[in-house]
Parts: sequence; structure tokens; C-alpha cells
Amino acid sequence: MLGYVTVLSALTSAVFAGTVIWDGRFNEMTSSADLNKWSWANQVGNYQYYIHGSGDVSRYVNLSPNYKNPADTNSKQGVKITIDNTAKWNSDMWRTELIPQTKAAINKGTVYYHFSIKRSTTNVPSATNEHQICFFESHFTELKYGWVNGEQGVSNTNLQWMVSGQSKWKVQLEADVWHNVAYEINFSSNQVTFWHSTGADPLTKTAGPFSTSTSSNGADWHLGVLRLPRQGNDGTGAEDWYFSGVYVESGSLTTSVVSPA
Repeated sequence: MLGYVTVLSALTSAVFAGTVIWDGRFNEMTSSADLNKWSWANQVGNYQYYIHGSGDVSRYVNLSPNYKNPADTNSKQGVKITIDNTAKWNSDMWRTELIPQTKAAINKGTVYYHFSIKRSTTNVPSATNEHQICFFESHFTELKYGWVNGEQGVSNTNLQWMVSGQSKWKVQLEADVWHNVAYEINFSSNQVTFWHSTGADPLTKTAGPFSTSTSSNGADWHLGVLRLPRQGNDGTGAEDWYFSGVYVESGSLTTSVVSPA
């Protein structure tokens, strides 16, 4: 029995390498209506919810086991984030975003921002609009989708990893393919590295490290999507984006798609 426990402990350590310092996997939420419990006067839960349109929360954010990467058995559910022509907050941009509610040091040392992302065959994102996805306020690292200012042509169906506005990696964003991502951010040395896989495959180092100004106050990472307006090329239909396995860890990187227990 002792030998079995020792081996099991070693295997667990190999799979779950780091320490979760902020958990955004929605495991404790019964529905997206729980987000309404948060306010500036009552900062409860794992997310700040204030960047959204004027409709009910269920118009923009919904939770379901069907919305998660099925390979992540430790996430109970994922989130579908929707943007449409009502999803405007202090601008003409379409945007629905969740901000980590935490006092943890998610902007210190070396940390890993984990999430998985996909689209489906319904409410397909517009390829003619620039989308900023899972970004920091200073945009030192983020994903982008769609046509990006300065590119040739009028549309782009690539999902791209950007460092300070420069594309460092890209892939076609095909329907129902889960893209697993970790931003490795060294806030001390001002470097970022991109880890990626698809489906159930473990993360591999895909690009970086790159030097950049890793500026964050610990409350400015946006889980979700901001779509920029583009006169004459704006997509008109609602868009759905799916996210799963959202958490931040310190220490070593967990490369397994199965998030820590």
C-alpha cells in the first residue's frame, strides 16, 4: 500500500505541477446569475462583472458542462460568452468580459494564465472585425481573431497570439476545436512565452520567450472578447465564444489539459 501511495503521489505531482493562485473555472457557480452578486461595494466571487451590455446576464454569459473541454475532467462546466449589438460598455465596441476578483499575486514573479478557447458552427465570429481576446489593459500579451489593422485583405480567420501588437503565432480557428493556452509571464524579467495544444493533448512551448513590458495591476486581465468597430465591414450577427479550464498558477507549469483538482 505504501508503494502504491508513493507512486500515485509521484504521478499526481507530475501532472499537476504548480500551485493554483486564482481559480476561474466556474466550479462553484450554479449559473451565470451568480455574477450579479458582485459589485464594487460587494466584491464577492471569483469574477468582477461590469463590462457588458444593458441586457440580462444570461444574454452575455452562460454556463454549462457542454461548454467545457471534455478532456478537462476537473472542470465541472465551461462558459459561453456572447457579444452582440447590445453588448456595448462605454464605447461602440462589442464586448463581454470578466475580470479576476482576487488579492492573489497574479501579477508577480512567474505565473501561468491557463484557459481553453473554441468557437462553434453557430453565432460564428466575424472574420472582418478585430477581436481582442483574453487580454491585459496594456495589451502586452493577448489573442486576436479576425482582420487586424494593417493587414492585407479584408478578413482573417486566424487565431493569433500577439505580443505588444506583433503576431508571434497563428492557426486557423476551426469550429469545435479546443485550443488550450497558457501565457507564461515573467513579471520580474518582462518576458512572455506561449504554450498551446488542441483537444486533449498536453501543452507544449510554442513561441517565446519574448521581451515586453509586462504591465499589470493584478485586476486588468479580461477573460472574454472585445470586438472593434470597422465601418463598412462590421459583422451584424451575435457571436459566441467558449472558454474552459480558466485558472492562474505559480511555480511549475501544469501541461496537462486536466486542470488541478
